[in-house]
Amino acid sequence: MKKTKFSSYSLNGISEGCKLCVRGEKSVLFIGGRCSRNCWYCSLSDFRKKTNKIFINERPVKKIKEIIEEIKESNSNGVGVTGGDPLINLNKTLKILRELRKNFGKKFHIHIYLPLNLVREKKLRKLSFYVDEVRFHPSIFLKKDEKVINDEIEKIKKASMIFNKKIGIELPCLPNKEKAIISFIQKIEDFISFVNINEFEISETNQKKIENKFKLNKDTYTIKNSLETGKKILKYLEKKKTKLRVHLCSAETKDLYQLRNRFLRRKILPFGKRLKNGNVVYFVVFENPKENIKKIRGITKNIFFDKERKRILIKMEDVSEVYEKTDLKIARVEEQPVFGNEIIEIQWIEK
Repeated sequence: MKKTKFSSYSLNGISEGCKLCVRGEKSVLFIGGRCSRNCWYCSLSDFRKKTNKIFINERPVKKIKEIIEEIKESNSNGVGVTGGDPLINLNKTLKILRELRKNFGKKFHIHIYLPLNLVREKKLRKLSFYVDEVRFHPSIFLKKDEKVINDEIEKIKKASMIFNKKIGIELPCLPNKEKAIISFIQKIEDFISFVNINEFEISETNQKKIENKFKLNKDTYTIKNSLETGKKILKYLEKKKTKLRVHLCSAETKDLYQLRNRFLRRKILPFGKRLKNGNVVYFVVFENPKENIKKIRGITKNIFFDKERKRILIKMEDVSEVYEKTDLKIARVEEQPVFGNEIIEIQWIEK
């Protein structure tokens, strides 16, 4: 077991999808919030849960061309398809994946997250034309019925043949559940190639249940002993000389590296300055942009009219001159480089 440079822990390396994710090279395709399961630990927001809404990263979309636009804007080399359960509306999922393959080619990496409830051989074969990697969510924390678990194992065996073992499982790392997780891994070890275990985090939708069952770390959003439990699993599998690629993904990996690296790859508007955290700084005039753009052009040509947000962006080096020669209010705006540009902070330059 070793700690990666992305603050995660790995044994025998990590899956191809994870390699792209931690480098920020994957977009997240949310295919709808309806699900075939009702996991008590689900962190999906109420806004997305039980809906047919589609998002690509932070962008709500209605057309496939909008998905393609966002992937290009993000400079992504692949997508992770999630939900809800993408099998609930399989035809919609297949239609989108078909267009992604058509537009981005075979090297564009697609992985998909699937609960096992609706998994059938026929559905998997249809997905196999477009999907490079499958991550199954077993229900070991939901049901103790041995028949259900055995049925899920049989489905994983079948998927192994269809996807040539480019499949694995992904689980939240519930504290002190290492025995249950290890037991399931050992039952399917010959049929999968990787295991992803995620540090357990709290969210608005699972907060009450989590706080009743577990304690929080000092950061107030990760669960105490989750990461430690994951390390125990990796150490045990290492001792047993497993050949599986096992990845323990920390909250820091997702928030500090995966998200930041995705922000650093995304296209930004002219005259923006990227910060180390992935955010972007612009110098902005909000007031009457159509009228004031002529006034500013008399001073500098280094400006951009942001039609979508109805604002004027000024090159940083020219801000002082515009400030001195006009009575315009200029703001230093820090925002996340996502669709709609979520503003983090506005500081007005004062006379």
